Amino acid sequence: IIGDSAFHSCYGISSLDIPNGVTEIGRMAFCFSGLSHLEFPDSVTNIGENICEGCQQLKSVTLGNGITAIPNYAFFKCDNLSQVTLGDNVSTIGELAFKYCGLQRITLPESLTAISERAFRMCTCLKEVYCKPITPPMGNWGMFEHNADGRKIYVPRASVSKYVMANDWSDYVEAIEPYDFVE
Repeated sequence: IIGDSAFHSCYGISSLDIPNGVTEIGRMAFCFSGLSHLEFPDSVTNIGENICEGCQQLKSVTLGNGITAIPNYAFFKCDNLSQVTLGDNVSTIGELAFKYCGLQRITLPESLTAISERAFRMCTCLKEVYCKPITPPMGNWGMFEHNADGRKIYVPRASVSKYVMANDWSDYVEAIEPYDFVE
């Protein structure tokens, strides 16, 4: 376990290897640190709220397959975070999880069942969202509000009508495009 606020405000660390075997990382563990890259091994099953909030140097994050939930404010105000790889088992993305991030593209796994309010709001560089679930994840207000002009949300071709009719997804009708996901 890496405890709450373990590396909070540690500006001097730019990289950190999370050892395989760590299962839990607490609230605000890396908040406002100088980390530039972060990779969570598959052994990590639980990460706390605000885990990387305000990490201005953070550029890339890879979440292992053990993580099923991205908590509220997880990567809030990580302005330079442009690359995120979600594990295959993420089912929920919390409120404001990626708000104000520098994401340009994100792929949401088939396992996703819910996106909370304003999860990707104010990601003004976000141009492409690849949403793999056949059944639209439960959406919430403002989940993709204020992204890059012309942002597209690519969904499985056979599910386009489900997405455009689903609550909160219907707000993005002009952005939803059919896509053939190939594994």
